[in-house]
Amino acid sequence: MILFFPRIVKKSSTKDGLVTSTIEHVLQSLREQRDSNKTDFNSEKYLIDGNFNSELICEHYQHIRQQTLSLCNDLEIEDFELQADDFVSPTKWHLAHTSWFFETFVLKNTSDYQVFHPQFEYLFNSYYNAIGKQYPRSKRGLMSRPTVQEIKSYRQYVDQKLLALINKKNGLSKKQIDLIILGLNHEQQHQELMLTDLKYNLSFNPLYPIYTKAKFPKGQAPESEKSDSVMPLAFIEFGGGIYNFGKKGDGFSFDNETPRHQALINDFRLANRLVTNAEFCQFIDAGGYQDPQFWLADGWSWVQENNVTMPLYWHLESEGIGNKDQKQSQRYEFRLTGYGQLHPQQPVTHVSFYEADAYARWAGKRLPSEYEWEVASKKRNIDGTFVESQSFHPLMVSSSKEDYPDDGMKQLFGDCWQWTQSSYAPYPGFKAPEGVVGEYNGKFMCNQMVLRGGSCATPRSHLRTTYRNFFYPQDRWQFTGIRLAEDVK
Repeated sequence: MILFFPRIVKKSSTKDGLVTSTIEHVLQSLREQRDSNKTDFNSEKYLIDGNFNSELICEHYQHIRQQTLSLCNDLEIEDFELQADDFVSPTKWHLAHTSWFFETFVLKNTSDYQVFHPQFEYLFNSYYNAIGKQYPRSKRGLMSRPTVQEIKSYRQYVDQKLLALINKKNGLSKKQIDLIILGLNHEQQHQELMLTDLKYNLSFNPLYPIYTKAKFPKGQAPESEKSDSVMPLAFIEFGGGIYNFGKKGDGFSFDNETPRHQALINDFRLANRLVTNAEFCQFIDAGGYQDPQFWLADGWSWVQENNVTMPLYWHLESEGIGNKDQKQSQRYEFRLTGYGQLHPQQPVTHVSFYEADAYARWAGKRLPSEYEWEVASKKRNIDGTFVESQSFHPLMVSSSKEDYPDDGMKQLFGDCWQWTQSSYAPYPGFKAPEGVVGEYNGKFMCNQMVLRGGSCATPRSHLRTTYRNFFYPQDRWQFTGIRLAEDVK
């Protein structure tokens, strides 16, 4: 991980009032940026005139910790315990694990800390082998105890101790600050996982429970009879050359975003938006899931072995059309906001890499490389549909010209994580950090694919142009989507 804290220098003055005013102005500006979710609050300037500002980091910590709890406001107590498969976790476990992270990596390394419960290190360790053994992931849903209330008490205990540590007279070391910021970014990752795991868990209930009511813009609700037309699909050309990739040293980044390096890419074109449900339905109706010519060998085996015929959470239902003997199959979709008819113009989501790649081949295109995606996203504002929108589902791009950027590129950020054709591998010169935190990313750099851009479940302030997500090719319980690319001939 790379952390950098720019120094904010006080203006020279013989009047203390001006100095105080300058510091308060800085603090207020940073708070406004955080609350508006318009800037990367994760690279916060915790140093003012070279001195550590405990007030600011306390606010940042409490802000993100409260965001996690707010995602649970509409849950029933029974919802916290669900685990439908090995690769997802109960909501209760996420609440505990994110607290375990701060307790294990920050608080336990102080001289006077007493653990909340001696067994929690075993129960809520995810995959850190250097810490010790872990409770089996597949059995997390079997733990009725500790209760949800006990987990919330655990969170309160950790919060109290950590805030007290931050406010100690001697302050924190740079290493402790780095670990706290890593923990907050880690918590934001689990905020998204809480939502996607919960959606998967709820989807097995034939009642299709509603997590919460969505806030859709006009014409975006799936049941809308009238909606704006979708932005026409077009391809934007980008020049090749030698580009810099990876994170610079100005702000937080995960270790897998570094080191900054150069790479050569050829001229390419990138689709101006994500693939829609209607466009993906054409692939289905053309027999795409039954035609092996479009599939990678492993992908075809996955389709056959799992009887995959459509994206995850899609359903076919027969509806009467006129004559009661006439029936037509309609496509429906389970969302966190309920079960309803598929919105044709919204981005297709919950597709695997195999499906994304097959669709691209069928369409006569390909998936972009992660380098191509990063070139296209350079110097762009990180705008889109994020968790703050409270739609909890990707939204359509309107054909309204006033919504277009200068070159027409949309949905680079938010809505859906975009599969790339790039394998998840270390950048040239990558070295995992020393110690336990070195297990965070590096050991997973095998057999997975890179995704870029964030989703409708990602916190806005969590994203960067250089952010690299990664999943196995068959994974599709995340909000994953498709952006097409093509070579310039």
